[in-house]
Amino acid sequence: MLVPGLRRSAALAPATQIPGPGAEEALRLAWVDVAKGLCIVLVVMMHSTLGTGNEMGGEGFLHNVVAFAKPFRIPDFFLLSGLFVGRVIDRDWRLFADRRVVHFAYFYLLWVLIQSAVKYGQIVDGAGPGAFLAHLAHALVEPYSTLWFIYLLAVFSVLTKLLRGLHPALLLGGAALLQSLPLDGYSDLVTEFCGRYVWFVAGYLFAARIFRFADLVRRRPRAALGGLAAWAVVNGLFAFTGTGHETYPTLASLPLVSLALGGAGALAIVAVGALLTLAGGPLTAALRACGERSIVIYLAFFLPMAATRTLIVKTGAIADIGLASLVVTLIAVLVPLAIERVVRHTPLVFLFRRPAAFHIVAETPPRSARTEAAR
Repeated sequence: MLVPGLRRSAALAPATQIPGPGAEEALRLAWVDVAKGLCIVLVVMMHSTLGTGNEMGGEGFLHNVVAFAKPFRIPDFFLLSGLFVGRVIDRDWRLFADRRVVHFAYFYLLWVLIQSAVKYGQIVDGAGPGAFLAHLAHALVEPYSTLWFIYLLAVFSVLTKLLRGLHPALLLGGAALLQSLPLDGYSDLVTEFCGRYVWFVAGYLFAARIFRFADLVRRRPRAALGGLAAWAVVNGLFAFTGTGHETYPTLASLPLVSLALGGAGALAIVAVGALLTLAGGPLTAALRACGERSIVIYLAFFLPMAATRTLIVKTGAIADIGLASLVVTLIAVLVPLAIERVVRHTPLVFLFRRPAAFHIVAETPPRSARTEAAR
């Protein structure tokens, strides 16, 4: 669901038309963090549920949630990531590179090393340190494991800055065309790049309109709830209806259909974030906390997820696959937040906060206790 009537003047003003008092912290309106929190929970749930089901040899109730969220889970994450790129895209390359390239590269390289060290034996398989170094070199050109999202954020940022002179319709249309290409058999980098870039571009181009949409949802919550109910029915119908086609197993995965459902689902998550922010309460607070530190969770969830899943499978402590998947998801979300809080004022803070030595532009003094990785 992309906004019609795209014009250059409207599309390229996300940095100046986002509502708020103008300060960086104020620009991160609450609903954005709530929506990001919901997205990161869905991402962790997907990895936890599919892995647990595979190890336990079946499916549970969370598999249905994962299948329902598949059309919009990652599209919305990239859409939200593109919302604020307009604030820095016209800055000089040095500042832009520090905020949008070096930032993500630091965390990608650090956590590739950490994840790979944890899996050292599995990676080298007796071949020795040379195989490990070859693995690390390969990770420079082919994103490793779950860290592909961080890798692509840097790539998307650079590409969007290079292409910002294009007419918005050409930029968006080209990205949409890439999303619709059949890419079976290509590398993960090519597949994810082509499949996801359109959502980052949409967040960048339509930032102001997305914020206005969130404002409209807050002003008309009953109509928004009705719209969400209708969307849920349609999304579920397409997500759970099979096609019998190996490349496109469900109606939701078909070319153009996936584009429409991804856009509709992304706006649905924006609406949910706006409504939850309006309602308040502990669920909203919890999701907002996850959203504020979404990269913290994304970087570190793999280890507690794998450890908890292994413990459950080996001990047989939880027989129900759905319940086991839920427990793995909760621990995989909560443990990274706890680790970040513990190391926040210790030398290990470098795990989630980029040290000054890895800045090419002086860091802006923090306005709150949040880590840089949460921005």
